[in-house]
Amino acid sequence: MCTITATELKKNLGKYMLLGQTQEIEVTNRGKVVFYITPQKIKLMDQVEKMFGSLPSEAYDDDDISRE
Repeated sequence: MCTITATELKKNLGKYMLLGQTQEIEVTNRGKVVFYITPQKIKLMDQVEKMFGSLPSEAYDDDDISRE
């Protein structure tokens, strides 16, 4: 993850749009974090992890997995 200022982002938006496709970027304003630029791939992976974690282990067994 890299950290940049809001001014730096405004000056070099194209550069950080490309960089933001591969890594998370923390954007600060006056020393405080105001937002993150996160690649879509990371967001999708987080959503998948949440979905798998939402099922209790009793909801499936080894037979269900072997049929897939």
